[in-house]
Amino acid sequence: MTPSLDIVIVNWNSGEQLRRCLESIQATSRDKFELTRVVVVDNTSCDGSADDLHDGTLPLTLIRNTENRGFAAACNCGAKTSHADYLLFLNPDVRLISNSLVEPVAFMEKPENAKVGICGIQLLDEQGQVSPTCSRFPTAFTYFSRMLGLDRLFPNLFPGHFLETSDHGQSREVDQVMGAFLLIRRTLFDRLGGLDERFFVYFEDLDLSYRAFEAGWQSHYLAAAQAYHKGGGCSEQVKAARLFYSLRSRILYSYKHFGWASATGLLAGTLLVEPFARLAWTSCRGSMQEMQSTLQAYAMLWRALPNLIFEHRLANVPQDSASGSLRPLSRPE
Repeated sequence: MTPSLDIVIVNWNSGEQLRRCLESIQATSRDKFELTRVVVVDNTSCDGSADDLHDGTLPLTLIRNTENRGFAAACNCGAKTSHADYLLFLNPDVRLISNSLVEPVAFMEKPENAKVGICGIQLLDEQGQVSPTCSRFPTAFTYFSRMLGLDRLFPNLFPGHFLETSDHGQSREVDQVMGAFLLIRRTLFDRLGGLDERFFVYFEDLDLSYRAFEAGWQSHYLAAAQAYHKGGGCSEQVKAARLFYSLRSRILYSYKHFGWASATGLLAGTLLVEPFARLAWTSCRGSMQEMQSTLQAYAMLWRALPNLIFEHRLANVPQDSASGSLRPLSRPE
């Protein structure tokens, strides 16, 4: 039976990137699988990027949210009615090439890969260089070393979250692949209850990968397939907000997976130590704009602290994204 694929793209003021992404989907090889839907979920864009997308060449569905509920919620919305064998979550700043879809779907279909639940491919930057897109599962120590800049000063002693570029040359099992191109078995996505919508943006892909790992599934990086990824995407427009949401999601992830003591220590370091380390680092680089964005981000974090404390109390409760009910996890046979 021919496997089927649904693609979900979350759009927020992505400009022409979304159209170029859709054009690349149309042009890529679709041999030996059926592309059943391309779902664009628009999070209240105001730049017209979601207008006039239908040209009859793709099985396109456009969902316009009336408010920006975040990336994870938009992904769940796009995947909600899927009956395809596979779901691909794709950023609008990604441009596919000829083998971007056919290779990973064929890989997942092989019987020997039945325990692989998530697959990513090699992403290239605009210069054609391999971008780091695979990472290790972080620990609290990973983030403590990062907030002090130890991963940049002593990378051999304090490895960062992402694998080195040299580790991206060959296909391999990894802890996590980046959510810019994340192919997952649809049944696994459903059993995990989708993405955790408490992560407004960032860390939702890491959390999904970790929950899949806990349920006995593997993630795989496929170097034989490529796509172009601009990186940063529309979040470049709001650098202070980008840092704020990254810090917020990191705190929620910590309380969900590290335990109360480690997560609380990380929270204290995030609020009381890391701002000064970041400001020192940016001052050395002489970037006044970056210093301003850093101050704005931490001001936003302090203001959000009461709600964040409430959120972390819920962080260990697995939720169904649609109903709030618990969903069972299942291991691959």
